[in-house]
Amino acid sequence: MKKYLFSALSLFSIVVLTLTASGSPGVVRMGGGLRPGFARPPLFLNLGPFDATSNYGPYSPIQVRHAYGVDQLGATGSGQKIGIVDAYGDPSIQTDLNNFCSHYRISSTTVQIIYPQGKPRFGNSGWALETALDVEWAHAIAPDATIILSVAKSASLSDLLGAVDAAVSAGATVISMSWGAQEAAGINAYDSHFQAPGVMYVASSGDSGELAAPYEVEWPASSQFVVGVGGTTLYLDASGNRISPGGTTPSETAWSGSGGGLSSVYGQPAYQIGWQNFGPRCVPDVAFLADPNTGVGVAYGQYLYEVGGTSAGAPQWAALIALANSVRASGTVGGNTDIYSVAGTPGSAHYSATFFDIISGSNGGDPDDPAGTGYDLVTGLGLKQAS
Repeated sequence: MKKYLFSALSLFSIVVLTLTASGSPGVVRMGGGLRPGFARPPLFLNLGPFDATSNYGPYSPIQVRHAYGVDQLGATGSGQKIGIVDAYGDPSIQTDLNNFCSHYRISSTTVQIIYPQGKPRFGNSGWALETALDVEWAHAIAPDATIILSVAKSASLSDLLGAVDAAVSAGATVISMSWGAQEAAGINAYDSHFQAPGVMYVASSGDSGELAAPYEVEWPASSQFVVGVGGTTLYLDASGNRISPGGTTPSETAWSGSGGGLSSVYGQPAYQIGWQNFGPRCVPDVAFLADPNTGVGVAYGQYLYEVGGTSAGAPQWAALIALANSVRASGTVGGNTDIYSVAGTPGSAHYSATFFDIISGSNGGDPDDPAGTGYDLVTGLGLKQAS
């Protein structure tokens, strides 16, 4: 097996000097800022020192699968196709995936790569790391699913949405979009790209908490046709068992960077009635591990990095949907309508049995920013429990 270097002494040592720190020592933002008409990946790279509570380096597939109960399921995603949509791509993605699988001793697979606008003329280190994260962790959760990587030639919304359509045309029934742009008036005109029959769309909610009004949330996570994935901080031991730091902190809390808030474009969708009383469409819908201080391992360019951001949640939620689709008697999971339906009603025993509710932590200082019982604007419904 090829040895991996647990180090950041590579081309990223040069790149990160120009990036804005997240506020934590050694954690840098790789996705850049928001700009009109373009998307960014909500991605952080942790260069250390690493979190003292989970002092085992970046989390492995075995740890994450155990923490979320995926290892209790018999489903592997066989027969399913997951569409991963990113800009610029990762020129070494197959090698990176092979190295990831070799390092963690899991079966490998061949990525199906499509370039709907032709191969990009330029590369981008942040998007390349994002691409590696998305492909590797979708595979880690649904190892027998086919991964279709649809590479947009740029980070413009028009190119990325073209890549979404291409992934659907290639047969993907769940689409992962680990990127976001700030909401803007009229952006709902693009919603036709998220309405292919039998296809579910998943997007990261962002990594800057609640944005400034009037546009508090990122799109496409805010689209009523997309499942928005917020972020959490997750504490595990070396085997993937949940632990409580100091004996008082919950094993999983809302991550302070988790994107969430009220849409200024969309009204309240029917599936959120009864869950929230804010009025507009609320983001996110669900959550997953995102804090770069308790991040996941990503192989890129012969190095293993600890990576976080809500970008980690979109591909893993997409993979969870692929697992569900692989054992359904007929049809595919129908987006948020099915997810909220599975959750049942707020406060019910059914909700407690099907979702792990995140009730501590926050993504800002406003009264509606803390996580709490039931639906909240940081982690949504919370986390689907294995069943």
